Amino acid sequence: MTDDVVIRAESLGKRYRLGAQGKRHNSLRDALASAVSGVTLRAQKPKGEFWALRNASFEIKRGENVGIIGLNGAGKSTLLKTLSRIVTPTEGEATIKGRLGALLEVGTGFHRELTGRENIFLYGSILGMERGEVAAKFERIAEFSEIEKFLDTPVKHYSSGMYVRLAFAVAAHLDPDILLLDEVLAVGDFLFQKKCLDFARSLEQRGSTILFVSHNMFSIKTMCPRVIYLRKGEVVFDGPTDEGLGLYERDSKLSTLRWFQPTEMSTAEITNVELFSEDGRPKTVFDFGERLRIRISYRAPKAVAAPNFLCTIRRLDDVFCCNFSSAADGALIESIEGEGSVEILTQGLRLVSDQYRVEIVIRQQGFESIVAAQTGPSFHVRHELFNAEVFGVFHERAQWSHGGPPPDPRADPEKRKVPGTV
Repeated sequence: MTDDVVIRAESLGKRYRLGAQGKRHNSLRDALASAVSGVTLRAQKPKGEFWALRNASFEIKRGENVGIIGLNGAGKSTLLKTLSRIVTPTEGEATIKGRLGALLEVGTGFHRELTGRENIFLYGSILGMERGEVAAKFERIAEFSEIEKFLDTPVKHYSSGMYVRLAFAVAAHLDPDILLLDEVLAVGDFLFQKKCLDFARSLEQRGSTILFVSHNMFSIKTMCPRVIYLRKGEVVFDGPTDEGLGLYERDSKLSTLRWFQPTEMSTAEITNVELFSEDGRPKTVFDFGERLRIRISYRAPKAVAAPNFLCTIRRLDDVFCCNFSSAADGALIESIEGEGSVEILTQGLRLVSDQYRVEIVIRQQGFESIVAAQTGPSFHVRHELFNAEVFGVFHERAQWSHGGPPPDPRADPEKRKVPGTV
């Protein structure tokens, strides 16, 4: 292991047994219930096993920011848990050089019955800090967490956001050489997320190494020049981010439109889907509020009467966002035959900052049988404030007003009348 390599994984694998149950008992009732279930299930056959991670090998150098990406169930979180030694690998080994901080599942390393104050010391010791070091940094940790007034409350009463604040505050003050970040940050509010990401960037400037798991491909593209792509627990790509995101996008396309039977495509074919700015320039990164132009090219060997073109926008993690329909929008098309194209110009995009893809379907006669379907290209929407973790899918402005406290229902009915009414 050379001096500049800080993480080395060699044939790393983790196997789980399906249906396996832990043996920890919190009470006599739990122990008795376990004993009874053991008698009942003793004759049953094992339920099988699966590999959450298999044959993962790679090296990461000091100062690198590496994104860990893959579809749901690919083994991303298992990999981070194994590297952080929360999970023992079934095979292979991982070598870590330097002080490691990890922010993984909410509450990992915390004891529910202890207070926030006590858990700062507990979690700090788990991360490798001496008690004196935690004590010296305690005030800074408490201030960073922004939950000082709840530190003497047992953490079992904390929200998931409070867990994350406290855990990240402790991990941040470890001054780690290596930081592992899972999607757990998604439960925090926007300002705290920004604070955490700003801290991660400051670590990068100091030469620390960061492994970042996220489904937000825009964040991955912004933070990580390199990605490790996992598919069904195996490393299938390790290299430049743009290439890895292209592979992610292709896999995402294969996981969609599986309901579409190829035999249905005999009536027509979608030959191309292109994205442009409002003025017709090819574009894949749009600002919030900008209009999107979509051009759908088709080939119809025989006439399709009254076709309905539908354009679906999905987030790259498969969340359905919106649907445009030529029929529903009153854009009646009498028929299509031969080669041609249809264009859609959206209103200003209200999608929050994230990566999305386009799916096109042509239906016969309004919403009847499908004659063609195709997954199109992906695009980014960018905005500094409006992101998926805080604002969901869309952000629309609302009108706000403040009229003071509501009327007391016990008051005189005549006094509760709204001014100007009788």
